[in-house]
Amino acid sequence: MKFVTSSSWIWKLLCALLAILVVVFGLRKPKTEIVEKTVEVPVEVEVVKVVEKIVEVEKKPEAAAVIGVASDLDLTPTSKGFSFSSRVQLENGELATSERKEKSAYKSEHVLTVRVPRAATTMKELQVSTPKLGSLLPGLEPLVAGATISDFFETLYRNKTKRLEKDSAKLGSLLTSHNFFDCQTMLNLTTESGRRLFLLQGDMDVVSDGSDGDRLPTMPDEIVNSTHYQPTTSYGWAKEGKVPNPLIQGYQRRLVAARAELADASVSKDRKDWVRGRIQNLILPGIEEMGRRSFLIAEYDPFIVIPTNIILDRKDKFGPKVGDYAVVIHRGVVYPAIVGDAGPTFKVGEASLRMARQIDERSSPYWRPVSDLTVTYLCFPGTAKKPHRPPNYEDIRSECAQLLVEVGGLAEGVDLFQWEDTLPPLQQDEEPAAEGEVEESGE
Repeated sequence: MKFVTSSSWIWKLLCALLAILVVVFGLRKPKTEIVEKTVEVPVEVEVVKVVEKIVEVEKKPEAAAVIGVASDLDLTPTSKGFSFSSRVQLENGELATSERKEKSAYKSEHVLTVRVPRAATTMKELQVSTPKLGSLLPGLEPLVAGATISDFFETLYRNKTKRLEKDSAKLGSLLTSHNFFDCQTMLNLTTESGRRLFLLQGDMDVVSDGSDGDRLPTMPDEIVNSTHYQPTTSYGWAKEGKVPNPLIQGYQRRLVAARAELADASVSKDRKDWVRGRIQNLILPGIEEMGRRSFLIAEYDPFIVIPTNIILDRKDKFGPKVGDYAVVIHRGVVYPAIVGDAGPTFKVGEASLRMARQIDERSSPYWRPVSDLTVTYLCFPGTAKKPHRPPNYEDIRSECAQLLVEVGGLAEGVDLFQWEDTLPPLQQDEEPAAEGEVEESGE
């Protein structure tokens, strides 16, 4: 008979216990390891011109739903102005041959967190944007004390957030933080005389559109032949002279080119359908409208832009309309103007190239004169003169001065800015016809 030594018995027992421990720990829930990194991204100012009008840009085919990633791509230095936080979450999985087929095994999730701002409501808060506003307009403070926040302020930020929700998976299409936070406030004010006022604070982008053959019979070739320059503004009037709009020539060239494409047998059906749409919806209507109407010219006329939804609203009596008088206040200067165009419904703060260059001579469609929220736009709803006529800068100044009296007037020593007519002198054969009856402009 054989006997097992005590040392051999103990060794086998230890091995059995070790095997049990391995099984037990192997069945435990995988431990999750999280590596987190937060990077503050510097804001890069992105200047983008956006106009809610039809432009003759060919719609390109939808890109494939695959993002090409360069080997050195770094997501942190975005130009959208938001802080990009990233983390890696590790979990134990199955065999690689199985996990490779599961999309959930290797994924990334993006959450954009945005704080929607409140509106400034006190004179102290308004002067954060426009210092000494109360000193320029001493009668404004008591009106602000009784003001209410415009419904359009809430609508503006609702439109912004809807765009963010729609484009949340398209980082390249997201509003920049600059364009999201572009409005400090919108207020409804009422003077003692019952005059309604609409006060808006924001930055200032640039609009460079508009044309008028009667006042500016020639324009640079780069504008005449541009497919992006808009020949019209919301403010317009019946053409008074016989000199044709200079931009008609560019539209006629495009019409010839478009018809040549339709006659070309090698052009695809889809392309021809697009060309027909461009002819019917843009080129022919554009030629017709330029033939019978004239418009503001952003390079020469001082005007501001108000969101389209405010322009078209017929219920809110505080909403400015096309042709209403307004003053723009920046760095201690009060500029007279009119509401001349309708703009996007998701951003505010835009003025004509003429006004922009008066504030910053470097201004262009690609360089805004004011990036900070330091501009106050004070509009006088219901003051537009009908029918619309060519702008008269002295009349604009005189009307604004009279309206400011109802607000309490400008402080002593503060003068309303005087615009000069900088349009090139007309040649004798370019003189507009004698002034006759003018039809009322549509809005």
